[in-house]
Amino acid sequence: MNKWLYLIPFISAFIGWFTNWIAIKMLFHPKEPKRILGITFHGIFPKRQKIFAQHLGKLVSKELISFEEIEAKITSPENLQKVMPVVDEHIENFLKNKLAATMPMLSMFIGDKTIAQLKTVFMQELELMFPELMKNYMSTLQQELDLEKIVQEKVESFSSDKLEQILNAIMSKEFRFVEIIGAVLGFLIGLLQVLLTLLQ
Repeated sequence: MNKWLYLIPFISAFIGWFTNWIAIKMLFHPKEPKRILGITFHGIFPKRQKIFAQHLGKLVSKELISFEEIEAKITSPENLQKVMPVVDEHIENFLKNKLAATMPMLSMFIGDKTIAQLKTVFMQELELMFPELMKNYMSTLQQELDLEKIVQEKVESFSSDKLEQILNAIMSKEFRFVEIIGAVLGFLIGLLQVLLTLLQ
């Protein structure tokens, strides 16, 4: 019996790992088109970076970031109540200090009780005004801010090295898993070849 026969599973495992490793590398390399024996080789991501940027821009603007959801969060009563103590503090400081400094004659006729009443009226009015104010602001922001275009231009401007670095940071475990699966499948195929050879 040929002892080299038992090396087949390990050779197949190496071939399986190596082919998957090459396939992963070809996602990013070569970064510039290269012709070899009349065939043009170009990394998938560098070649399709613009298309990738377009699809990512659409995904972010339509699926991931919704101006309606942001508006709902900003104008929700719970979030507005979190802001009101800061507004309350500023109004009180304005009525007690800035108004007195700007209009000293008027401040002579305004006591603490009047300041408290004015502050209450201002706070009530602001609570009614803020949701509408934020809705108008979000509407203007949505018209002026083209998220799809911003994301697309940002991704298109990435260098090939930067794009590879980002995708490797996100998918390094998955790439490693693909390499390991290649080795495991290669080993099993090699083992099957050995068994078939021995059974003949």
